[in-house]
Amino acid sequence: MYVIIMGGGRVGLNLANALIKAGFDVTLIEKDPELCSHAAGELDALIICGNGTDLKILDEANISDADAFVAATGNDEANLLACILVKEFKPKKLIARISDPAHEDAFRKVGIDATVSPELTAAAYLEKLIIRPKIADMVILGKGNAELLDIPVENKGVIGKKISELSPKEDYVICAVYKAPDYKIIMPEPNITLNAGDKISILIKTKSIKNVVKRFI
Repeated sequence: MYVIIMGGGRVGLNLANALIKAGFDVTLIEKDPELCSHAAGELDALIICGNGTDLKILDEANISDADAFVAATGNDEANLLACILVKEFKPKKLIARISDPAHEDAFRKVGIDATVSPELTAAAYLEKLIIRPKIADMVILGKGNAELLDIPVENKGVIGKKISELSPKEDYVICAVYKAPDYKIIMPEPNITLNAGDKISILIKTKSIKNVVKRFI
């Protein structure tokens, strides 16, 4: 799979590194010579020093062969323009980074497959760590309407109960159990009993997170 990334900053560089390690062919486009030089020393990929909104640069990157194009600069306007130009080449996936959430509708209207905001994601993650400090990890799923959380079993109301008594419910489902003390993963079979000190992975509808977490912690 061939991926072109526009933007050699932190986001673009980290994405390129991850894709290369996964076996993807990657070309990175960056207009800042200093960032180009840094990327060339970090990546086993073609680095093109130029403007990703320039059709000549896109042609040099063989845009017509790209399976995916990611506009990952910190400039929403540049990302939008690049995606509009690239859309004509019909890559299978067209993804843009946005810094201002107010711009998301504009990206959607021109047919961009997905938009991501690393800044907002990081802020939301930090907020959750503060307001729900006992939650070890979390993944936001869908369009933000569900989260997969890893939480400890501490509430006396659920200790000693079987999975079949607790899950699945309308607002959540227990996906995995980690039994103390070694915390090896166990599939949540109906007859498994939750004990104090166990941990669970639980998929919860976002609107119900507060109430569901209280039931187990």
